[in-house]
Parts: sequence; C-alpha cells; structure tokens
Amino acid sequence: MAGPYPPEVRAALTQVAPGRVLRDGIDRVLQAGIGGLVVLGDGPEVLNICSGGFLLDAAFSPQRLSELAKMDGAIILATDASRIARANVHLVPDSKVSTTETGTRHRTAERVARSLGVPVVTVSQRMNTIAVYVGEHKHEIAPTARLLNRANQALSTLERYRTRLDADAAALSTLEIEDLVTIRDVVNVLQLIEGVERIAAEVEGSIIELGDEGRLVRLQLVEMMGGVESDRRHLVRDYRGQERKVPLDEVLDSLSALSTEDLIDPSELVAALRLPTDALDAAVAPRGYRMLSRIPRLPDQIIENIVSQLSNLQRIMRATIDDLDDVEGVGATRAKAIKEGLARIAEASILDRY
Repeated sequence: MAGPYPPEVRAALTQVAPGRVLRDGIDRVLQAGIGGLVVLGDGPEVLNICSGGFLLDAAFSPQRLSELAKMDGAIILATDASRIARANVHLVPDSKVSTTETGTRHRTAERVARSLGVPVVTVSQRMNTIAVYVGEHKHEIAPTARLLNRANQALSTLERYRTRLDADAAALSTLEIEDLVTIRDVVNVLQLIEGVERIAAEVEGSIIELGDEGRLVRLQLVEMMGGVESDRRHLVRDYRGQERKVPLDEVLDSLSALSTEDLIDPSELVAALRLPTDALDAAVAPRGYRMLSRIPRLPDQIIENIVSQLSNLQRIMRATIDDLDDVEGVGATRAKAIKEGLARIAEASILDRY
C-alpha cells in the first residue's frame, strides 16, 4: 500500500512529525510567535547561496533552534537535523526560479526547495502555520488534533467499505463456483478494492504526519487492510484479458492510475483489465488464482503450475486427485489437500449464499 506522497516529501514530513526533536523545536518557534526559516541540508549547493550569518556546527536541540529563530535569518541544519550548521543566514536563491508565494520568507523557501531540491521548513508567526517545501511540492502541516480527527473519519469510512467488499467478494466466490460470473460482477468487486486502497492511502498520509501520535491509527489500518492487496493481485490475474505479453504489474499500475471519477465508470476498469468494454454482462471464467490462494500453505509457484496446466477454475474443481498429482510440484498428498480444500470452500460459499 502506497502512500499519497512522493518519497522525498514523505521523508521530509517524517522529520517534522510529532515525536521528532526537530518538530519539538519547530513547535517552540511557533508557540513563541517569532517565525522561522529552516533548511534541511548543509551541502555545498546550500552554502553557495548563503550570505552572512554565523558558523555554529553545534549539536541540534529544540531549545537552540527556538533561540536562534529569534534572529531574522535562516537556520541551516544537517540533512538529518542532527547538527546546526549556520544561523542568521541570508539566503540568495536564483531569482529566475518561479514562485507562487507572496511573503519574503515563503518566496525564499520555495525558490530554495525548487532550485536545490532540499527540504525547507517555514514557520509563519502571522498565520501561525508550519509549511514544508520539497522540490515542486508544498505541504502545510495541520494541527495534530485535526489530523487525528481526519484519520479517524477515514478509518470509519474504510471499515464500511471493507465490510461491503467482504460481502461482495464472498458473493463473487459463489458465482465462480457455479460458473455464473459476468464482467460486471468482477468490476463491482474491483471498484470496492480500488476504493479501499485509496482510502487506506489517505490514512497512511495522516499516519506519516502524525508520527508517534499515529501508532494506534496504524495498527487499525493494518488490521483492516489484511489480505486486500493479495486479493487484488489474484483477482486481476484471474480476469485480465488474454494479452499475456502485458505484465501483471502493468495492469495493476493501470488500475492505480485511474482517477476517482474513472472508478465510477465500469468501462474504465474493464479497459484497464484489457477486456471488451461493450459487454459488461458477458460471461467470464476465472483462471483459479484467487480460489487456490485460499488453500493454506499452497506456494505461488504451485498455483501457477496448476493454472497453467488446467486453464480455468471449473476444470481445476472437476480435476481428480490423479489429475492434480500430474501437475509439476504437487504430489499425491498435496493433491488430496487441494481437492479437499476446494470442496470445503465450495460448500462454505454455497451455504453462506443460501
């Protein structure tokens, strides 16, 4: 499960998350109402745009940061915020670099971040806000209480989606056993899976910003998302089109690239699966990956061998123990376990439906 931020933004937000010493220092600056400009990087490219100020090379502490922020200039920290390199520095970034900011401090921060690629943190005494600039990205840090409220609301929505997903996935399993699946049935489940993935990504973003305050939220997220990603892969492997030259990951990336509006349109998901877009009610047969993955201790390679030899779920379910034994890597004991496992799954699915 990917988060909503690029890796470089994620790393910067992690550094200023609650529980980190840098965030403690920034909070002290904010509470004092004095403002500040902090650059996370003391390499040659940063030092080349520094004018004046004081060379410190002192160990970082929140108290030192808040005291140094009382001066007007920028504060230069080591990349990992372990040391304070310089303070009261006047930054002279390339004036040709475009910026959408209006305030002097924020214009400088955006230009430095865009031209040098280093994270820059600003504290605004007038707006009482913290902003992080990384490359072309700007992210305003929300108060912890607001982040927790947003995360809890998202978790509540995620729980409702997951409940519906489990019900629809169980119904799809029954249809697979009865050989009654249509493309529309597959799309309905896939829409829910993609919705769950997107909500989880939003929660993951809040967890990054919450830092130490997001531990309980992360535990809830891990519990709710158990098995979703593997089910997504197996569902796509079962129903993607016959263009075998297209790698599975490319199909999965096509689904991830769909916008929220695209998810509402079944034809967009069908196109991503490389299936005919004009026949939503057409019958479609699963290959069997998803059903076989529910059998305990069955390696992926064995599942691949079974599907390769028997082609689809109906043939797999009708196969005898001897037929399964003929598959490379299965053997008599495992063949019996597979046959019995599929029978139990079929019986449970039909009982749940009727």
